[in-house]
Parts: sequence; C-alpha cells; structure tokens
Amino acid sequence: MASSRPTFNNAYYLFCALLLLPAVCYCQDYFAPSRATYYGSPRCYGTPTGACGYGQYGRDMNDGYVTGVRCTKPQCTEDGVNVVATDYGEGDRTDFILSPQAYGKMSQPDKTEELFAYGVVDVEFRRIPCRYWGYNLMLKVHERSKQPSYLAIVILHVAGRNDITDVEFWQEDCQQWRPMRRAYGVVFDLENPPRGDIYIRFQVSGTNGVNWVQPKNGIPSNWKAGATYDTQIQLD
Repeated sequence: MASSRPTFNNAYYLFCALLLLPAVCYCQDYFAPSRATYYGSPRCYGTPTGACGYGQYGRDMNDGYVTGVRCTKPQCTEDGVNVVATDYGEGDRTDFILSPQAYGKMSQPDKTEELFAYGVVDVEFRRIPCRYWGYNLMLKVHERSKQPSYLAIVILHVAGRNDITDVEFWQEDCQQWRPMRRAYGVVFDLENPPRGDIYIRFQVSGTNGVNWVQPKNGIPSNWKAGATYDTQIQLD
C-alpha cells in the first residue's frame, strides 16, 4: 500500500484500519497507549484464513506489514508507518501482534536485535484515513460461497475513515431492500440468493456521516467463489 506520510507535531504513530481491533473500535484524533509483540516465525504473517474474513489478502497485503505502530523504547525510530489491521489475535496484554518485518521496522537500523529481545514493547497509535492508490471499493465473493444456494461477500479497499456497517440486497419480487447477515468480521452472507444479477448497497459510516452507497452494476448471475468485482466506487 503506497501512501504519503502525514506529520502530527513530530509524532508519527499511524493506524490505518480496514477492520478495527477490539481496542481501537472508535475513530480517534489522539494517540492512545498500547502494547505490541510479534509472531515467532520469520515468515509468519498470521493465520492463513484470518479471524476477520480477509484470508490470504490480509496476510500478503503490503508485503506482510499489515499492522504496526511506533514503540516508546530508545531503540525505536520517530518515524511512523501506515498499517492495515486485517486479523485478530491475543498476546501478553497486547493489542497488536506484528509480523517480524513490521516489528523490526519500528527500530533504528542498528538496534533491531535489541528491540526483538524485548519481546513485548509499549507503543502508541492513532487511526488515520486509509488510502488505496489505484483501487476502487472491491467486492469479493468469499471462497465458501456455493452457487446457487449460498453467497458470502467481503468488501475490500474501504478508503478514508470509513466503515461498512450494513449490506442489503435488492429483492425484485417484493420490490424492496433486504438485509444481508454479518456472518463475522467483514463477511456478509445470504442463503438462497436471488437468481440473475444481484444488486447490493452498503451502509457507510465515517467521514461524511452515515450514508447508503450503491454500485451501478450488480454481482453477475454467473458469480463464482473467489471472484472479485469492481464497484467503480471510491470512498473519501
């Protein structure tokens, strides 16, 4: 994920959330204290499926730098890093479990080993607007979906300080919008979805209040599990 780095009066603790973790479930304009640790395996990016529904996308995004903050140890730099939280885990009173790459990036160049020796460090964070240069809001059909009886979707690249709070689909035979169920995390699902193209809309809560956003095109009738569709929508 490419992004310019904003400056906050010499503090650069940046938190860009696709999914807010339990300790950061609000939009803040101040820095909050927390603790961070890291996965033990050098190539460990977290669980292969993720507790929030992002799956492999959550593991590989930004080369594994999916979570990160600035620590308060003297071995750490004053530079911040833009991160995206896509999974859930628990450690020793920690809110952040980082990949080794992200954890090491908090340190000064010659202090990496010392930082890893701590194991758990005090950190500070704040939420900032997410930026996905070159990407619209994307809709992915979850891998567990099954034609024609079950449809689950994951919404990707939610930009700005925005959250998707509800999803509805258009029921043609009764001419009304019906809610999809939030299965878990960012996964919304529906049993026995309508035949033909499926039109949906999202309730967006964030920068501009609470609004419904509807893509012009529906999910095509021949949708397949794992397929991703461009909504042609960009959130601010």
